[in-house]
Amino acid sequence: MLPYLSGAAGLTRTADMPRLRIVQSLMAGYEHLLALVPPGVTLCTGAGIHDTATAELALALALANLRSIDVYARNAADPALRWQPSASRSLADRRALILGYGRIGHAIRRRLEGFETAGITLVARHERTGDLNTGEPYVHPFEHLPALLPQTDVVFVICPLTEQTEGLLDAEALALLPDGALVVNTARGRVVDTDALVAECASGRLRAALDVTEPEPLPPDHPLWTTPGVTITPHVGGWSDAFQPRADALIGAQLRRWAAGEPLRNAL
Repeated sequence: MLPYLSGAAGLTRTADMPRLRIVQSLMAGYEHLLALVPPGVTLCTGAGIHDTATAELALALALANLRSIDVYARNAADPALRWQPSASRSLADRRALILGYGRIGHAIRRRLEGFETAGITLVARHERTGDLNTGEPYVHPFEHLPALLPQTDVVFVICPLTEQTEGLLDAEALALLPDGALVVNTARGRVVDTDALVAECASGRLRAALDVTEPEPLPPDHPLWTTPGVTITPHVGGWSDAFQPRADALIGAQLRRWAAGEPLRNAL
């Protein structure tokens, strides 16, 4: 089992483990591990562990940015700025789009439904037609993004990093968003073109709330730190006290499945 946040470092000694058959990661992302897992070894991800915490943070980032909570927190350090209230924007009546509709995307949608948004559009790699009988919603394919982005006020980015999604929100895509739109990224930094995002935010046209960046960690002198309208957290989406009980439950379930000869969950 790879300790949480150990990253690829946990796989440096696999050559010394000739009987290794399974690697259980506690992270949802796996793109950095694939090339390091030896042939014949099954990699299982931590999908499901981080749904609750990451969805919470995505909403928290959106609210902090829209309601200027991060600005008020910074102003508290300066007595001259501590009490300067101003009108801010609300998540209510905003048109939301969730880019990536796996488990975490579903968790974000469930939480968004209580915020009186003007609508929630779902986008994933493949189209899903939905089912009125089961309540499953329609999911747009990535190819529909050019038509959807101009009608979006808040984009929640939560798709996995793949060859198809790297740079998915590039300069051209960001330019399609309406003025004042907010990009919330809790996926991977490389899904969004960082230089293009900096340019859009520096101009005041867009805003961003980021738990992930490219590069990461973000260098101290990177322009994102000082770009107006940008809120940043240091990749802590899954790191809350909701993590441990869910990790324990997954590990226990995997051990029981392995002992019973059943297929493991989240096996790639």
